Amino acid sequence: MKGAIASFLLGISLIAGSGVAYGEGCLSCNDSDEPASSCSAKDKVKAEPESVRAKQTTEMVKTVLDSLPAADAKTRYTTLTETDFKRVANRLGVEVAAIKAVVVIEAGEKMEGFWAPGVPVVNFDNSMYSRFRNKVKSPKGNPSEKVPSGLSGYALKEWTQLVNARKSNVDGANMGTFWGMFQIGGFNYKQCGCESVAEMVKLMSYSELEQLELFATFIINSGMVDDLKKKNWAAFAKKYNGPSYAKRGYHTKMANAYARFKKNNK
Repeated sequence: MKGAIASFLLGISLIAGSGVAYGEGCLSCNDSDEPASSCSAKDKVKAEPESVRAKQTTEMVKTVLDSLPAADAKTRYTTLTETDFKRVANRLGVEVAAIKAVVVIEAGEKMEGFWAPGVPVVNFDNSMYSRFRNKVKSPKGNPSEKVPSGLSGYALKEWTQLVNARKSNVDGANMGTFWGMFQIGGFNYKQCGCESVAEMVKLMSYSELEQLELFATFIINSGMVDDLKKKNWAAFAKKYNGPSYAKRGYHTKMANAYARFKKNNK
């Protein structure tokens, strides 16, 4: 499912005040039932002090770069280890089960962030593309853009739409697309700690761990960490999925998923 529309709206609220006008459905997922879905175990990150997290709504935090060896292509697109989850959870000061609850709702039970090596899960949203295509600094297209090989079904459909839009406006198309296992809209690149939407797309295409790191940075900069820490699913879902979260049951789905992961980890 495409998530994080509220982040867009929250982006609007952070910048003015960013997202799209809330639609009937979740603009981050278009209510799609299609599933959206490592660093060294020696790497351990201490939880940031409260004084750092308290600044999340006033200072933009840069995303943490994936330390996975570039040569380890066999696992970078398919595997998130418990160590990966713990590393990021510790940095945020939240439970691993809470992060997994968000992943499984946004990415599906398989919790996958890629459809093929280097080809992240995407959901192209034409309404978002229309909103941003004329607002990008450089509305240039790439006529030679091609759809990644080896895709079929839903994956082929979404990437075909994205590539066709890129032929006219690369940045606008990327901003109108929801990326990776957490389905974060490209328009949220600043909240993800990136200088440009191109940087965000590059990182989303690098590894599942990088997608997890982008999610962490995103919720820090968007003021959602405290909600996730307290398991205030209604507050979190309202910001992440938009005002129709209750109608679509995102908060109860996350709460149930959290309870399941929590139980299984005991």
